[in-house]
Amino acid sequence: MFSTLQSDIAKTIITSHKIDIEKTDSILLYHRDKGIVTKSTAALKIAYHLKFPNNLLGVFLVIPSSLRDGIYDFIAKNRYRWFGKRDRCMIPTPDLKSKFLE
Repeated sequence: MFSTLQSDIAKTIITSHKIDIEKTDSILLYHRDKGIVTKSTAALKIAYHLKFPNNLLGVFLVIPSSLRDGIYDFIAKNRYRWFGKRDRCMIPTPDLKSKFLE
């Protein structure tokens, strides 16, 4: 399930784990038993749980996170130049909306 960083549940999790969202411009993945992971670790763990072929990206978890996060930051810095930026936010379908916590 997903949540925006501005939601009440996300604020509770962020506060309890002492995450400074002013210094975090990355994806956060929360697991009740395992805590929070960010950047490339979060993205690859999410990809691992997707369907084939996206789940194959999980193999990159064997690469040290310091190297992976450098690549992640490079992609994040250039993503709008490579893929463009939209003028409007997408309005989620009811199916997609059901995957959000709030």
